[in-house]
Amino acid sequence: MEWESDARMPHPKSPGGPGTHVLPRPTTREKEKTQLAPLYHVVLYDDDKHTYEYVILMLMKLFGKSAEDGYRHAREVDTSGRSIIETTSLERAELKRDQIRAYGADPRIPDSPGSMYATVEKAE
Repeated sequence: MEWESDARMPHPKSPGGPGTHVLPRPTTREKEKTQLAPLYHVVLYDDDKHTYEYVILMLMKLFGKSAEDGYRHAREVDTSGRSIIETTSLERAELKRDQIRAYGADPRIPDSPGSMYATVEKAE
């Protein structure tokens, strides 16, 4: 049996044989349309009912910060009233905020009312 040429069907020995669909490469414009997910800040706020040690240990445990980074954030919270602890996806930011709020009172301060206050803010 001899093969008859048909413009609609590729030659059986060609790489684009039956059942194969070759997609064109995306153009530069199509690549530019890809958007990254928006980022959010986890913001920790100051109060007088938590020690630097509490903040440092909490940030080390919850965020994997070094003692030096924990101290830097504790000092920033103390002097500025707030510190951006991490910038990440919304889901992770909400999780980390909730972990801060659930961390508990500072055992070094007898009248510590509980955890520190933290929020999530959209990064600009």
